[in-house]
Amino acid sequence: MTDYGMVNADWTEIAVTIKAEDTDRAGDITQMVVPYGIYIEDYSNLEEEAMEIAHIDLIDEDLLQKDRTKSIIHVYISPEENPAEAISFLKERFTAENIWNEITMANCAEEDWINNWRKYFKPIPVGERLLVRPMWEEEYDAGDRVVLHLEPGLAFGTGTHETTRLCMELLEKYIEPGDTLLDMGCGSGILSVAGLLLGAESAVGVDIDALAVKTAIANADVNGVGEKFTGICGNLAEKVSGKFDIVVANIVADIVILLTQDAPRFMNPDTVYIMSGIIDTREDDVLACLMENFELIDRREEKGWVALAAKLKA
Repeated sequence: MTDYGMVNADWTEIAVTIKAEDTDRAGDITQMVVPYGIYIEDYSNLEEEAMEIAHIDLIDEDLLQKDRTKSIIHVYISPEENPAEAISFLKERFTAENIWNEITMANCAEEDWINNWRKYFKPIPVGERLLVRPMWEEEYDAGDRVVLHLEPGLAFGTGTHETTRLCMELLEKYIEPGDTLLDMGCGSGILSVAGLLLGAESAVGVDIDALAVKTAIANADVNGVGEKFTGICGNLAEKVSGKFDIVVANIVADIVILLTQDAPRFMNPDTVYIMSGIIDTREDDVLACLMENFELIDRREEKGWVALAAKLKA
């Protein structure tokens, strides 16, 4: 096996060009290649989005010249990984889904791809009460929303993906002042911090990745809720005890199914269990695992992603 880390210390940028109408499907497939996110150039609704997000109608001339019929998905492969494997996977999946594509590859210094990635992560309103703002964005209009300041780190959730936003919308609906929250697989800590900003008294975030926990603790501190947040690195069953009013899991369907076996031990009779990261083709599998102990109380769906809320059966 070739040691790509030794041969080349640069990251590899893979640019996938697809038709604009295939953006959502292609983006979901591409997201499977890397755990730390992708960014998408999609100019098909440029004017509408400029008004909706930035409240401006004056658009840079360079942007106006972009091809509205195509989108470009950017993926960054770390030096330790083999980009050829990623390209092979993407070509196979796109062919199976009948998605036209062109794929190019180039070397990219790490600081360059960090800057590129940041360029496409803008402040975004979530639900009725929150605005997620990346730390490097100075210009934003929060209105009467609570601002969640986020330094997501390169590997963790930004709040822009449907799975995270759906989860935050359900959090906003069900969290009550004074609640306690358990965030299973906390990543950047965005859900824990959101819960605390929405009125939770305390939050515990658990992740097997030490960098994730470090990032989550830093984000809690930045948002002034550090004293209410406990970050734990390790296995949920071994590291956590007690009961919580809200339990969240925003990962992938297989891990949600696995965590659902442990979830009841952390729940009171009225605890709300919020699950997200579930692609619609796996929803039935998750519902099947809930049947024995839970009753479904809510469901949200967006662009092929599903979020569920449940309570223990009486």
